[in-house]
Amino acid sequence: MHKIVLIIQREYLTRVRKRSFLLTTFLVPLFFIGMYVGIIFLTKKSFEENHATVYIVDQEGSIAGKLKSSNNITYIHSNKDLQTQLSAIKDADNNTSILVIPKDFISNLKVDFMAPSKPNVGIQNDIRANLSDIVRDYKYQKLGINIDSLNKINTSVSITAKEITEDGEAKNSNTEVAMGIALALSILVYISLFLYGSQVMRGIIEEKSSRIIEVIISSVKPFQLMMGKIIGIGLVGLTQFVLWILLSFMLAGVASTFFVSKTELSNQVVGNKMVESDGAMLSPETWAVVQSINFPEIIICFFIFFLGGYLIYSALFAAVGSAVDSETEASQFTMPITMPLLLTYALSFGVLMNDPHGTVATWLSFIPFTSPIAMLVRIPFGVPTWQIVISALLLVGGFVLTTWIAARIYRIGILMYGKKASYKEIVKWFRYKS
Repeated sequence: MHKIVLIIQREYLTRVRKRSFLLTTFLVPLFFIGMYVGIIFLTKKSFEENHATVYIVDQEGSIAGKLKSSNNITYIHSNKDLQTQLSAIKDADNNTSILVIPKDFISNLKVDFMAPSKPNVGIQNDIRANLSDIVRDYKYQKLGINIDSLNKINTSVSITAKEITEDGEAKNSNTEVAMGIALALSILVYISLFLYGSQVMRGIIEEKSSRIIEVIISSVKPFQLMMGKIIGIGLVGLTQFVLWILLSFMLAGVASTFFVSKTELSNQVVGNKMVESDGAMLSPETWAVVQSINFPEIIICFFIFFLGGYLIYSALFAAVGSAVDSETEASQFTMPITMPLLLTYALSFGVLMNDPHGTVATWLSFIPFTSPIAMLVRIPFGVPTWQIVISALLLVGGFVLTTWIAARIYRIGILMYGKKASYKEIVKWFRYKS
């Protein structure tokens, strides 16, 4: 046990001290926050640049005056004929266009939209919606229907989702938020298991190719070396997760302090009757959603199933790393062992989130190779405690079995050089007696 602790310490300190660890730890939160800011900025800029100027050639006579300009479109009623107007915008920018409304527009419901380049689809949709409203109002008037009375009729229905607990009480629930959390957890676990599992495999291949492994193996048993590497790199991953969370909250707080107007915030507090929670101002609707999410359960289960999944797949990656001499040779072995994870990840976007309590989702959350993603996708939707406990116990059992199999391959493969491994050869290594 003492030797395993020393190997864990060696792996952990070696990787934490690397410049790449520091760069990824501090740059990843900056990258994601910068990405979201960039998306918002570019989206806003795109809308500003796509503002269209539309000249209306109204042959029908009564439509142009009813088209109202908006943030996206500026309508200009042209008094010129079509050919003259075409000549006038020939050298204009791509956001200038002509809308031709024919005399029989009301009966045929067809117009022509002309632009110097391919017309913008969004602008076409806005024009179509505006003209549809005009035609609808015209036909209402023709039928003698009071348009003002119709506009006062509110037909929007608000659904407040409630979840019945085991105690028979109803509590607030929000399916959209649960789907968002499930999607984020599935992506995070999928990427993390591949990332840190590959690091285990890459580290073993590097030490094997440099023959350092021969020196290390003279002092410790292969199983101790493998477990030390797996746990050490796993602790590095957990350290990064904790630092990412802390840095993200800190950066979000700094960003909100510098970029959010205090005047706008105070107006929202007064106007929307926002409530304060731990220093954060939230609207009553947002506060109700926050209260409906069981954050402690999600966080605890995330660390349990992330660690369990990491230990299982890292043991398999370690066995693959010991069997090959380069990362190129490893591809034929990594694909089969990661297929269950890839399958569950693909199903999480459809089957698991649409039917989190169905047969497929339930069984996938019990299989150790698929439960790290399947169970974390289901947990935001509410999973019985007994299912979480059984899934975690099966995950531990799967880790023990996988580690035993991987260790038997690792003890032989780590000292094999120059011979290209095959599945038949690996089975032989597994059967060798100590």
